[in-house]
Amino acid sequence: MTLISCLQITFYEDRNFQGRSYECDKDCPDMHPHFSRCNSIKVQSGCWVLYERPNYSGFQYVLTRGEYPEYQHWMGYNDTIRSCRTFSYHAGIFRIRLYERPDFQGQVMECSEDWPSLYDHFRHREVQSCNVLDGAWVFFEHPNYKGRQYLLERGEYRRFADWNAMHPTVGSIRRVQEF
Repeated sequence: MTLISCLQITFYEDRNFQGRSYECDKDCPDMHPHFSRCNSIKVQSGCWVLYERPNYSGFQYVLTRGEYPEYQHWMGYNDTIRSCRTFSYHAGIFRIRLYERPDFQGQVMECSEDWPSLYDHFRHREVQSCNVLDGAWVFFEHPNYKGRQYLLERGEYRRFADWNAMHPTVGSIRRVQEF
C-alpha cells in the first residue's frame, strides 16, 4: 500500500511545465541539487512559500494550488528558487492589526479582508508593526498585489524587519486562502 502525501509541488526547469522536473512534498532548505533554474510550477496541494536563496532567505513567493507556467505568474523576479517550505492553510476568520509605528504604536487599523490598496483604507503607505491575530497574510510592496511579497503567519511583528522587509512600504495585503 502506498501512502499519498497531502502536500505536493512540482518544479520545472523550463516554461510551460517542460524540461527536468522535481516533485517535493516537504520543506526543502536547499533545492540546488535538484534543479538549476525554475521557470514553471504546479502546486497540486498545500500552501507553499518559495525563497530565492537557500535556507529560507531572499525574495519570497507565496503559492497556493494552481499552475504557474512561467515565473512571472508567481511574480518572480527571475528563475531562481533555492528553498521552499509549507505552511498551514487557514479556513476560518482572518484578522490582522496594522500599526503606523514600531512596537504597536500610533494609528491602528484592523483588517479581515484583502486590500488591493492599503492607502485607500489605512491612509499610510508604511506599516511599521503588525499583529496577525488569525490566518496567514501576504504583504505586497505595491498596490494590486505587485512587487516583493512577505508571508506573515500568526504572531507579533514589532518592526518591519521581523517579516524580513528592508523597508516598511506596504502597497496591498491579501489573505492566504486555498482556492
